[in-house]
Amino acid sequence: MKVLDDLINDLKAGKRKAQTVLYKQYAPGLLGLCMRYSKSKAEAEDVLQEGFIKIFEKVGNLQKSSSLEPWMKRIMVNTAINAYHKNLKHYYHQDVDEIQIEEAINDEKAEYLKGISPEVVMRSVQELPEGYKMVLNMYVFDGFSHKEIAEELGVSVNTSKTQLLKARKKLREKFKNAL
Repeated sequence: MKVLDDLINDLKAGKRKAQTVLYKQYAPGLLGLCMRYSKSKAEAEDVLQEGFIKIFEKVGNLQKSSSLEPWMKRIMVNTAINAYHKNLKHYYHQDVDEIQIEEAINDEKAEYLKGISPEVVMRSVQELPEGYKMVLNMYVFDGFSHKEIAEELGVSVNTSKTQLLKARKKLREKFKNAL
């Protein structure tokens, strides 16, 4: 913990070596997070770079070293969401009826993913339409509520639920055919 405290103090002082150490230690994991929200590795790398710039600019706001990793993840998610907003005009959202939405919310078992490698799941998530992918990542992987997703993406709560429903349905169909 002392080493991490020293690193954060060096980051707050703007020391480049500390920035390099932080980047090398956390970039691989954070790139994986960015990949979940991006169309390509190049786009994910752009989000990663932009996110680290924000981290280095805002490190003075960090209160406790124990919260460093969750704090950085939140910045990366927000940076990915901002990148999504920049491209929002290319995405399409459509609501479905309430019965289908409730079925999607209650469908937490994801039996269709059993026996599928994490790499294949990740690639399949990346191939989803943008709206589906954003909501699935935020809801399933990052623990956002539908209300939070709606606020972050500027859509209705029903749209968030619909996008999750459709993402799960596409993944189920894809993996049912693969087994």
